[in-house]
Amino acid sequence: MVVQAVATRTFSTVFNAAKTAGLSYNAIAAATGMKAERVSLVARGEAKITGIDTIERIADGLHIPGGMLGLAARCWENITSVDPQPGRENESMQRRQLLRGALAAGLTATSLKPIADVLAEADHALTADGPADLAHLEAVTEQHSYGYGGRVPSDVLADLIADFADVTPLLQRPQPAATRTALSRTMGQLGGMAAVVLHDLGNRREAYAWFATAARAAEEAGDRSLQAWILARKAMVPLNFGSHQTAADLAEQARRIAGTANTAVAALAAAVAARAYALAGRSDQADSAIRAANHLADALPDAERADTWFGHCEQKHHVHLSHALTALGETKRARESQTHALALSAPTSTLTRTLLRLDAATCQHRDGDTLDACQAAVAALTDVPARFRTGLTRSRAVDLYRCVPVNVRSAPAVRALAEVLGS
Repeated sequence: MVVQAVATRTFSTVFNAAKTAGLSYNAIAAATGMKAERVSLVARGEAKITGIDTIERIADGLHIPGGMLGLAARCWENITSVDPQPGRENESMQRRQLLRGALAAGLTATSLKPIADVLAEADHALTADGPADLAHLEAVTEQHSYGYGGRVPSDVLADLIADFADVTPLLQRPQPAATRTALSRTMGQLGGMAAVVLHDLGNRREAYAWFATAARAAEEAGDRSLQAWILARKAMVPLNFGSHQTAADLAEQARRIAGTANTAVAALAAAVAARAYALAGRSDQADSAIRAANHLADALPDAERADTWFGHCEQKHHVHLSHALTALGETKRARESQTHALALSAPTSTLTRTLLRLDAATCQHRDGDTLDACQAAVAALTDVPARFRTGLTRSRAVDLYRCVPVNVRSAPAVRALAEVLGS
């Protein structure tokens, strides 16, 4: 009956069979990238699925061979395992749901424990001798690299950590050298992206821990480009939370490892260095790093300009320039970069657009319009859901508030900013 339902794409029967096998609608939704409400409607026969992209996600998420659904063979079908684990898919989905549920309440000691457990298991795996579904893992990693896409950062973090955890047991088994290298690279990429999200959420300690493990994985893989990328992204943690010299040192390490080739990571490292020097008040070094970043960004081949966390597209370049130029007080040039970045940002890029608006507010303050700057910052923060007013956005707004002279902090606009930050 189920085989026939798969062949006819009768997903109400498929989803009910999955539920009978122990998967909740939430677990099915997490595995297939659908909303739980829609999964429930389909299971009750009140909605149908016809979109090929959704059908492909169902095939991949529930591991239904493509031929059974009238699709081409999925990338994971050709990978054979020397140690098959039939319950692994269920375990992965259950872990993903546990992480989502824990993180929904915020970054607390309770919610961070399962994250720490995954990281400890990974550290152990990296010291052990470690067949792997490489094509599937690499496809998943590439999908993550496209960033938030309008999704809540805590949900993105839960998915990243769940996929990261899937790599760990593969490294614990005997592997051919090339496979272990590829797995270590994937672990470095997934771990680095998880660290980026933890940083964006404002959790510095956990971000540092994940960057450290990602760096070990990149070193084992022998991937210098990934090592440089991890260092450059790690530099943004102290950069955005007050340790500007530490940020500059890390960025310079990234620049040395990246070398002088026209690569995305070399451009990123130079841009981060420019931001760090600007915030530290070292304008000459900031200007030099900006020139280097611009030179590299202008000469990047198309393959290095991808709009991913590992690429350096024009939009991301202007986001970095906006912050560096704002810190330098070059408000005219900063506004030009803000305009370019906003024009190139998708409407769903909530975090990036909010940070750019806060940069613009800081430019207003530097130009002497402090009260208007506070009003603009309040508007930027209140225009987004509360979950986006934590971590990096809050830190950037606090930096603006601290620049406000004490003698005008009783003004309504300044008090309004203080109240939003306090809430």
